[in-house]
Amino acid sequence: MEPDINQRIWQVVALIPAGKVATYGDVAAQAGLARGARRVGRALKMLPGDTRIPWHRVLNAQGRISLPAGSASQYTQRERLEAEGVLFKTNGAVDLRRFRAFQS
Repeated sequence: MEPDINQRIWQVVALIPAGKVATYGDVAAQAGLARGARRVGRALKMLPGDTRIPWHRVLNAQGRISLPAGSASQYTQRERLEAEGVLFKTNGAVDLRRFRAFQS
């Protein structure tokens, strides 16, 4: 993947305010990448561990965390979102109508 595409994706993710979320598709659309949701996922995987970019605010199209169930990363993502006031429904999804930062 081209570094400039990663930079565009990371810049969009950096714009998601605390207490809000975006889907991979939302981020792709904001970065000008038509049908680029998977590219967003790959770019986020390339972030260094000590990044300040709020990767945890990006969810799948159903408002769910896409990391492996029960993994430390999944726990970290949910913990960070809850600390910012994002609420999870009993089915494990976030209400995108309430918490979505921007539409794709």
